Amino acid sequence: MNLPNKLTILRIILVPLMVVVAYIHLPEVLWGIPLAYLLVDLIFIIASITDKLDGSIARKKNIVTTFGKFLDPIADKILVLAAMLILVEAGRLPAWIPIVVLAREFIVSGYRLIAVEKGGKVIPASIWGKIKTTTQMIAIILAFIDTNPFGACFSYSSGEQHLQGFPFALNLIVTILMIVQTIATIVSGIDYLKGGKDLIKD
Repeated sequence: MNLPNKLTILRIILVPLMVVVAYIHLPEVLWGIPLAYLLVDLIFIIASITDKLDGSIARKKNIVTTFGKFLDPIADKILVLAAMLILVEAGRLPAWIPIVVLAREFIVSGYRLIAVEKGGKVIPASIWGKIKTTTQMIAIILAFIDTNPFGACFSYSSGEQHLQGFPFALNLIVTILMIVQTIATIVSGIDYLKGGKDLIKD
């Protein structure tokens, strides 16, 4: 097994580790952030780095395999959705956001299966897909160190001391990024449907 595939498998292995750590009761540290969530964030960052590395290494060394093509996108989806569900259970993210992401991934995966059946037609990713991935990763990383729920900044009042200064700014950034990644998720999914409309006509 080559290095890129090993990195992909490592990313999948890191997901259950991330989930287990999230349930460990550890003391709060900086700004009231649980130590467990800092560790979860670190694991997510490491897993995200392996996502960039395995693709780069595979292309650079020309060792792209069918196994890698199959497992890499699955590993990415498992990682992102697991992180989002941890945030949902913690009350920091509304459930409709990962539902949108999950629905989009099911639709895109279905189209890919049809494309393979129809002769291996590849539907290229749009700029919206890249925006989705980038904002998604940054939003999740920051959400783990944001002690306030999604959108708390919009209900801010002068009496809420915990939402002043850095906590307010962080929550605002996370909220905006989550909204942007959700919009990009929907638009990139629509672009994918448009790109494969001939498959449906057939």
